Amino acid sequence: MSTMEKKQYTQEINITDSLMQRINELLSHYPADKKKSALLPILHEVQDAHDHWLSYELQTKVAEILEIKPIEVFEVVSFYTMYNQRPVGKYMFEFCQTSPCCQRGVEDLMDYTCQKLGVSIAEPTPDGQFEVRGVECLGACGYAPMLQLGDYFHEHLTKDKIDQLIDDCKNGNITLLDK
Repeated sequence: MSTMEKKQYTQEINITDSLMQRINELLSHYPADKKKSALLPILHEVQDAHDHWLSYELQTKVAEILEIKPIEVFEVVSFYTMYNQRPVGKYMFEFCQTSPCCQRGVEDLMDYTCQKLGVSIAEPTPDGQFEVRGVECLGACGYAPMLQLGDYFHEHLTKDKIDQLIDDCKNGNITLLDK
């Protein structure tokens, strides 16, 4: 696939009653004429309810719910690394790639993790279980190198700690969400 081509992924849109209730609850925190203010938390909820990614069609649906232009949603989703525009691995190893982590060897750890999983950066494993991604500062510079896995930070990383995280994921010993 050339850099100009973009693969289109399809996704079933399923705005359940419970998801819509959660969206309405989030909207209740903002003035009625400022629905767009709820965009970030609503995108999180919708993404979580749709296998952790947001298709073009789903982003359009969010725009419709918020009564805003689809481009206003697309701009946000394409800007923030916390929103996924394609199917992603269940266990997303999001390595901080800012200066303190780089100075402490995060790039070598990313390469090691990719080699261990048999993938490149931003490529899910064939079984859809793992993915390695670089992200901007995760706000724990004193604990570099570090990564985020689900809602949790893993700090002072080493190859041994990466090996243990992978094994823990494979054995179902990793909690991804703090909900």
